[in-house]
Amino acid sequence: MQFYSTNDKQLRVDIKEAVIRSLPADNGLYMPESITPLPDSFWAEWRNVSLPEVGFRVAKQLFQGAIPDEDLKEIVDEAITFDAPLVELTEQTHVLELFHGPTLAFKDFGARFMARTMSYLTKDKSEQLTVLVATSGDTGGAVASAFHHVEGTEVIILYPKGGVSALQEKQLTTLGGNITALEIDGSFDDCQRMVKAAFIDRELSETFNLTSANSINISRLVPQAFYYFNAVRNLPEDAEVTFVIPSGNFGNLTAGLLAQKLGLPIRNFVAATNANDVVPRYLNDGDYAPQASIPTISNAMDVGAPSNFARMKELFNDSWEQMRENVSGVAFDDQETRDEIRRVAKEHNYVMCPHTAVASLAERIWAQASPSTHNVILSTAHPSKFLPTMEEELGTGNIEIPERLACLEKEQKVALSMPAEDQALKDFLKNR
Repeated sequence: MQFYSTNDKQLRVDIKEAVIRSLPADNGLYMPESITPLPDSFWAEWRNVSLPEVGFRVAKQLFQGAIPDEDLKEIVDEAITFDAPLVELTEQTHVLELFHGPTLAFKDFGARFMARTMSYLTKDKSEQLTVLVATSGDTGGAVASAFHHVEGTEVIILYPKGGVSALQEKQLTTLGGNITALEIDGSFDDCQRMVKAAFIDRELSETFNLTSANSINISRLVPQAFYYFNAVRNLPEDAEVTFVIPSGNFGNLTAGLLAQKLGLPIRNFVAATNANDVVPRYLNDGDYAPQASIPTISNAMDVGAPSNFARMKELFNDSWEQMRENVSGVAFDDQETRDEIRRVAKEHNYVMCPHTAVASLAERIWAQASPSTHNVILSTAHPSKFLPTMEEELGTGNIEIPERLACLEKEQKVALSMPAEDQALKDFLKNR
């Protein structure tokens, strides 16, 4: 199996180059050279095996022998040690809870799989690996947890000043050791641009052995496909399934498209965004116009130039018509999100984080147009990670805070301030 750049299909690299270097020199994104549907033998028993076993078979199909079966199975088994339960709100509406991992966010699937994959691919090398990651919320905490004390790795996390919740910030600024947090005086888009600039500087990238833990890295997306299979297999066999996805950088939706390419029966995807509605506007009129990100209460979705849009276009052969046949897009403002948090709590006795509430709003619109489908809302993070907003809507003391988050409140934040300038990060890497 080889991987090509979305900017140049003639550029082919092996899995080690794709995962460790993360980003091609031409600023494209790596894609597998082929995606073949899973065989009949998989579908004969996929509903009756464990989630890690499903994950192993999905990863094996995508990697096509790039990692030996025995090693790949060990990677999956060590990474996926928690469930992704499907919760029923109504007979037709379900919530896929993806926040049962160590950092209470869906990013644990990708970060833990990636950490172990990188460790496997560099096991015969003694040099230090420098992991660069930009975060708008949960990615930083998940990556910090997954790579903390991993020998031979240094993790540098860029996050926007004032752009993540207090508990999210504590998750990525309190571990110390091989984890360094950089508080950027700018937006997530600035953080993402700075990281990409470092990778495109090939001399810098090779000198410091840079790799990315953002969803620009193909190894982040593979394990995110696992939970789409887990959701569908827990619904009736004849169900027409639509996934409604709170979307920012669009890695989650892209992983769903990969699952669909592997043969998973998915009728449609609905991309639910906040005010950062670049993709919904594209789906409406065919004009892709990245913009400066807008701060919202669903901060992990505050992305004005989503990286994975390039992969989405690739999966639909750069056809707007094909994409909009399979993907719908809709956007909501903060007040609508707040109203939905309260509505779901009152009507269903269920607590949703702001991101999940955005998807819930989109699901209600979709359900009116397609009442016969089973709709799965992806719930991407535990609501306690957004405590101020949740308590404003549901009242103080009504949000359970898991101990693994509560214990961080008294921890001391340690972060270095940095201007939102590409050269500032490059100088930091050279001089640290």
